[in-house]
Amino acid sequence: MTLDVAALRNDTPGVDHVIHLNNAGASLMPTPVIDAMKRHLELEASIGGYEAAQARAPEFSNLYDETARLVNGDSSEIAFTDSSTVAWDRVVYSLPHKEGDRILTTSSEYGSNWAAYLQLQERYGIKFDVVEDASTGEIDVQALESAIDDRTTLIALNHIPTNGGVVNPAAEVGRIAQAAGVPFLLDACQSVGQLPIDVHEIGCTFLTGTSRKFLRGPRGVGFAWVDHDALLELTPVFADNHSTQVSDTRIVFQPDGRRLESWERSYVNLAGFGAAVTYAQGVGIEQIWDRIRLLAASMRTSLAATHGVEVLDRGSVQGGIVSFRIEGRNAIEVVELLGERGINISHSTINSSPHDMRMRDLDELNRASVHAYNTEAEVEAFLDAVAILAG
Repeated sequence: MTLDVAALRNDTPGVDHVIHLNNAGASLMPTPVIDAMKRHLELEASIGGYEAAQARAPEFSNLYDETARLVNGDSSEIAFTDSSTVAWDRVVYSLPHKEGDRILTTSSEYGSNWAAYLQLQERYGIKFDVVEDASTGEIDVQALESAIDDRTTLIALNHIPTNGGVVNPAAEVGRIAQAAGVPFLLDACQSVGQLPIDVHEIGCTFLTGTSRKFLRGPRGVGFAWVDHDALLELTPVFADNHSTQVSDTRIVFQPDGRRLESWERSYVNLAGFGAAVTYAQGVGIEQIWDRIRLLAASMRTSLAATHGVEVLDRGSVQGGIVSFRIEGRNAIEVVELLGERGINISHSTINSSPHDMRMRDLDELNRASVHAYNTEAEVEAFLDAVAILAG
């Protein structure tokens, strides 16, 4: 199946206004997503919010099936939240924690997840240890295997970190976790929609993802997948009359993914998310992944050959996030100057990935992230602009 880039661009009104290379932040939404959101908003405006949700209840129920299919899980294992971070927090804070428990994570852990570890350390006395990297930059799976002991209660891994191109070997980590009998949480916020995901092939216990990045859905939607055998082991820290069956004397948490949800949600955003899942699967995620890798590899090669530019990506396998810095320019300045030329990129600070950035003696970096709808001409325009800024 050949990817029709022209069709993707025809479906993406934003490409007429900007060269968008910030897909790791929030991608440009395609027309089917925008239309789905408009239709539901118009329905809410015409008959009321509660009534609109009720009228489309079968479609929203089917969204659990569609999301499960995206990761090869079961619909009962899906929970919807406001973001990937909320989904990740709902899983981690719902696990049992006691003093001396160990969480193993990777050097490139996201800042929000790192903050949760620190809070759990203060609250329960848990410990969290960073597994060293392989020489090529991804998590060292042999070091991980050696680090596991009888106090290890969780392995937490980002599939693709926020501040670099590395794709961590999730399936190898899953094999080690399953052999050791340790739960494995995969933060897939940058990989869902970018590359094919199969939770059973990966061997994770939990997975969290988001709508707004490579799935090309709206902001304000995240989800968790929780293996059915692990669901009932979670004791959610948040309860309402959606996540529980409640009487005047007791609560019983729902037996499926809804135990991690809350009642209030944006049905407009969920409508967009559902359309984004359908759209990505219709395009073909394998084809999207091939296109992203092609564009990103070309970008890295050219940036590395540009005087005054340092490419900061690591990893044996690399995805669509390209990190770099320009000598003599601060990262925000680069974002602003490229923005004046109609090119969107982003930047990461030490707050985004504190351990990794300190380890590599970085205070900040720039991040360009491609998607399948980007063109070679757009990449060239970006490279030309960077060359000018690099002097």
